[in-house]
Amino acid sequence: MGFELTILGSSSATPIYNRHPTSQLLIFRDRHFLIDCGEGTQMQMLKYKIRYHRISHIFISHLHGDHYLGLMGLLSTYHLQGRSSDLHLFGQQELMDVIEMHLRLSQTQLRYNLIFHPIRHYSPEILLEDDELYVRTIVLSHRIPCTGFVFGEKPRPRRLKVEKLQEYNIPFTQYTRIKAGDHFTDAEGHTILNEELTESPPAPRSYAFCSDTIYLPELAEDVKGVDLLYHEATFLHEMKERAAATFHSTAREAAMIAREARAGKLLIGHFSARYKALEPLLDEAREIFPNTEMAIEGEVFRLEE
Repeated sequence: MGFELTILGSSSATPIYNRHPTSQLLIFRDRHFLIDCGEGTQMQMLKYKIRYHRISHIFISHLHGDHYLGLMGLLSTYHLQGRSSDLHLFGQQELMDVIEMHLRLSQTQLRYNLIFHPIRHYSPEILLEDDELYVRTIVLSHRIPCTGFVFGEKPRPRRLKVEKLQEYNIPFTQYTRIKAGDHFTDAEGHTILNEELTESPPAPRSYAFCSDTIYLPELAEDVKGVDLLYHEATFLHEMKERAAATFHSTAREAAMIAREARAGKLLIGHFSARYKALEPLLDEAREIFPNTEMAIEGEVFRLEE
C-alpha cells in the first residue's frame, strides 16, 4: 500500500533559481497530507498534477512566511471551487489568528468546515492517531517556535496462509483470531501454531519531517530508525557559524543526525539562495551519510513495503 512523498518546494526564505519555498505532499494509503505551504504551493500542485482537493490534513511547522504564506490562497481556492469536505489544519495558535484576520477583512465565510488543531510547540504530542497511522510532533529549536512531524504506520496484522487454513479445515469464524496471533486447537485437542498458519506482515514505515532548526544532537533519538528523514540543510558546513546564528543547520550536520538516528534514507532541503548549484551540499552530506538525496522539486520518494 502507498506511502510516498512529493517535494513541492525546497528553497529557504526566498524563491530563486526555480526553487520554491518549503512544501511537501505525503500520500499514505490514498490519504493526502500537506506539510507546510510556502508561496506558490498551489501552482506547484498544478504543475505536478496533484489532486489537491483530496488533501484532508495540513501541517504547518512554524510561522515564518516561507512555510505558510501559500496557505491562505489555498484555503480561498477551496472556498471558490465549492469544497464541502472537512479540512483539518494543524499549527500554532497564532496561525488561526492570521487566517481569521484574512477572512474578516475579505468578508469571507468558508463553504467548508476548517477544523483547527493548535500545536503545543514546547513538548512532543500525538496530533493524529487511528488504526493505520499516527502523527507526532518533534520539538525543534529555531528563532521562533517550530515543530517537526513524524508520520508512522501502525503495525499491521499477520497475514493468513489461506492454503494452510484450508488444509486444516479451520472454520472461517476463527480467521480473525488467528490473524490477531492466536494458535488454533482442533476438536481432537491438537494445537497448530500461529506461525504455521500466518506470516509476518511488512515492517511499519515512517517518515520524519525536520523543518527549520539549529543542529540538535538529541534530535537523533526523536527520529530513531525512521525509514525516510527530511532534515533542513540550509548551508555548507564552512558556514556553520552563520547557520548557528540564524538557527539553521548545515548539510554535514543533517547527515550527522541521520547517521546517529540510523535512518534509512536522508533528504536534505531548505537550500539557501546563495547556492545556485546544490551538488556541493549533497556531496558534503554523503561524506557522513551515503544514502542521502536532495529534496528536488517534483521528485517522488516511495517507501516500499
